[in-house]
Amino acid sequence: MKPIAQFAAAALGVALVAATPASAQNAGQIAAVRNGAHCPRCNLFQADVSNLTLKGKNLAGARLRQADLSTAVMNRSSFASGDLRDVNAYGGVFTGASFARADLTNASFVGAYLQGANFTGARLAGVNFSGAEMGRAAGLKQSQLNQACGDDSTLLPRGLSIPRCR
Repeated sequence: MKPIAQFAAAALGVALVAATPASAQNAGQIAAVRNGAHCPRCNLFQADVSNLTLKGKNLAGARLRQADLSTAVMNRSSFASGDLRDVNAYGGVFTGASFARADLTNASFVGAYLQGANFTGARLAGVNFSGAEMGRAAGLKQSQLNQACGDDSTLLPRGLSIPRCR
């Protein structure tokens, strides 16, 4: 490659990087949530709130993609309209939580307690609900569950079923 072409390619690369908005998590917002703060519309990408008790938190519209919520207790918390793609919520307790209109694509709720949780309009493509207790969950439609999976121990509201995970 000729020197001028190398310079132009390098300058273009720098311009593209500079134009790309930062999308990493916000450490200050994560720390605030870990300490019990509400944080609607926050950037909590890859946040670790595993094993914490954070009841009644407003995280509506927050970006929690790839966050670790495993064994967290987050009863009555709102994740409405949030980005929860690829979340690990293994064994979490979400009694009465709102996942209305949230994107839960490829999340893991294996063994989670979701009684009274609201899933109205939530995207459930690829979600693993194996062993989840959601017999009193609200807003679930068969079309949502057809895109998710579970097992014989998944408890669902009467009249609904879920495909087996492979």
